[in-house]
Amino acid sequence: MARPYRSVLYIPAANARAMEKARTLAADAIIFDLEDAVAPAEKAGARELLAEALRSDFGGRARIVRINGLDTEWGEADARAFATGADAVLVPKVSRGEDLDRVAALVPQTPLWAMMETAGGMLNAAEIARHPRLQAMVMGTNDLAKELNARFRPDRLPMMQGLGMCLLAAKAHGKIIVDGVFNAFKDQDGLRAECEQGRDMGFDGKTLIHPSQLEIANEVFAPSMTEIELSRRQIAAFEEATAQGKGVAVVDGKIVENLHVATARATLDLADAIARMDA
Repeated sequence: MARPYRSVLYIPAANARAMEKARTLAADAIIFDLEDAVAPAEKAGARELLAEALRSDFGGRARIVRINGLDTEWGEADARAFATGADAVLVPKVSRGEDLDRVAALVPQTPLWAMMETAGGMLNAAEIARHPRLQAMVMGTNDLAKELNARFRPDRLPMMQGLGMCLLAAKAHGKIIVDGVFNAFKDQDGLRAECEQGRDMGFDGKTLIHPSQLEIANEVFAPSMTEIELSRRQIAAFEEATAQGKGVAVVDGKIVENLHVATARATLDLADAIARMDA
């Protein structure tokens, strides 16, 4: 992973003040939203505001533009406007791999992200993840819940099958995948619980709707000091065992094999990337 994606914050592209403030927020990535967060009458103006905002320095934050769908009157103009100047273009409501093809033609040099928010998208997650231009998947759990007619549950049981299918697809094809939003932005305990659930499932980070959610997401999706220290000890023990002609090591009474060392190295790489971001 070239950079962390612990916290991916949605910002309405029609709000110039919010976009300016985003330059100072502790977000790993910003999704500048031209779709759901912008009223139809403001779409064209938001596109111009965003183009101007992206000329500013956002530091190490990844800048992703969520365009309107190409089946709308704004989508193609959005894509052409941000064929360059953004780190990625986020395509809404991707249900098949071919949904990315036309956008890919309009933005030939910019990575694509896919909103995974339809039942079709869940069923075709592997096909979508295989797309050569795709860099990341974003779970759109609100739209998915609406399509499924699912009820909100703290354990997200109605979402589990779709979340799992997308996770498997993303991991199989080496793509970034970030979890859906937590709507009750004042419920810090609920946010922490959902972040921990997503982290434990394997998500790289979480999409957020309010700056007050950044601190928890950044903390939960970062390796803890205990995990960093354990990773270092696992690597050191395994290297010592290998030097002695052994295939495994033991740390804290647990076997350490090649697969554990690979995980440990990934943990340290992520910690280093976060340190660079924070610097």
